[in-house]
Amino acid sequence: MTRPRHYLLIWALTVIAGCAGPVRAPFELPAEERALPAAPSGPLASLEQGIQTQRGALDSINTQADRPLSGFKLLDRSEEALRWRLALIDSATQSIDTQYYLYHGDSTGLIFTSRLLAAADRGVRVRVLIDDIGTLALTPSQKKLRDSMGALMIAHPNISFRLFNSSDNRSALGRGWDFATEFEQLNHRMHNKSLTVDNLATIIGGRNIGDEYMGLHDHFNFRDIDVMGIGAVARQTSDVFDLFWNSGWVIHPNEATRDKAEAAAPSQRAAMERELRRSEELERFSLTPRSWESELSALSPSLHLGSSEVLTDRPGPEGISNDLYEWITGTIPLAKKELLVTNAYLIPAASGVSMLDGLTEKGVNIQIHTNSLASHDVPAVNSHYKSWRKPILQTGASLYEARHDAEIKASVVDTQPITAKYMGLHSKSMVIDRRFAIIGSANLDPRSAFLNSEMIAVIDSEGLAEELAQTILRDMNPANSWEVKLDDAGKLLWQNDVETVQKQPARDSFQLIEDWFFMLFPKRLY
Repeated sequence: MTRPRHYLLIWALTVIAGCAGPVRAPFELPAEERALPAAPSGPLASLEQGIQTQRGALDSINTQADRPLSGFKLLDRSEEALRWRLALIDSATQSIDTQYYLYHGDSTGLIFTSRLLAAADRGVRVRVLIDDIGTLALTPSQKKLRDSMGALMIAHPNISFRLFNSSDNRSALGRGWDFATEFEQLNHRMHNKSLTVDNLATIIGGRNIGDEYMGLHDHFNFRDIDVMGIGAVARQTSDVFDLFWNSGWVIHPNEATRDKAEAAAPSQRAAMERELRRSEELERFSLTPRSWESELSALSPSLHLGSSEVLTDRPGPEGISNDLYEWITGTIPLAKKELLVTNAYLIPAASGVSMLDGLTEKGVNIQIHTNSLASHDVPAVNSHYKSWRKPILQTGASLYEARHDAEIKASVVDTQPITAKYMGLHSKSMVIDRRFAIIGSANLDPRSAFLNSEMIAVIDSEGLAEELAQTILRDMNPANSWEVKLDDAGKLLWQNDVETVQKQPARDSFQLIEDWFFMLFPKRLY
């Protein structure tokens, strides 16, 4: 979920916002607008056509004959997660729709924005939808870069920019007041993450647009998982995007804001390109658009074929629906043999433990992977998760907690030339009976269940499910995680490949203090 700390988002609002109190609103309610049909030509269209020709060769697809077919690639490594996002954007011929909770003004944000601008330059229609949560925490050094990127997004005639659940016309002081007086409404956040290109290809998962999600942060990087889909899954994702894009929860810049942004755009773009060229973190990436023909040609035969359903919570007049919570609580109990879970923020509550107990009684093998205190970026979640360790284990489920010094940090999480000090878990995925792979933004905690909007791709593909299962099991092995167990006296212990300890692992004593302190706050906030 990643709660705001010092995040830099591309908020056009702050390009013209004052220093305190209400100002004339720089945003207004936008008109309804829909995704364009799938592009009839281009490299992604050719890729989908190739996928459809494989339908008859896939025996297992007979059970899905009435469902549209897509091809899927698991995006495991941080580097490939960014690389394939750039590949899709560079391959766009008609449209790009991108929806994110967080969008930083760091090296990842720079290269992502630069590619969106380049696509818009060649006539591609670009729509950008971002949650407004990040306007609460900006440093002076971040503001200059944020403003230049925001102005460029607003100024470009082929880019439409909207904010979800914005406090619209207030400065940081005003926004703080809104959160204090209208907390229930403003606490509903859009946690969805997707990038859809030409209505033919999409990337869905847990990664936001920021260095720590792509292995490029020198202090802390996330271990995360996305899935790239080619085919019908893109249209399903577009339906979700349009649901939020046209909801009553969004605003966009008014004419005066656009005029001011257009005046600043030439100098801002030159400054942004200079900043991009200075980025040492991006040495393994092309800083300008290029052809991805060879990569796309090699991709086709390696895709996992299957059908999908993209599910989401829905923004409505009274708040955010709990559709995904209802789906999860109704679907997980249907597992027959095995349930593999990796989820960054886990607070199961009594109902979740009861569900696990019911599954293990039926003989279902359950293995759960989540953060340790040592790997946590949000110690408040651990404060409310830790009391559930024993009840989870008492159901017969196996429990694993990520190591901050995991072996996969070097090969999967960090992107060269970066070597972060530690890693944390941000993945949200499940495998049911080695047939269904579930990948998306939803954590297993009260915030995801009842406050945020979330989205997941439910993919019926034995090939993808098996690859995801092997990935989760690798992340659980003793070089990458602690196995949490109960000893003969019923006390907790943590065991990895080098040691066994009887206290929850932490990076330092300050984490332990935070862990105690956040127990004082209600768990429904996390």
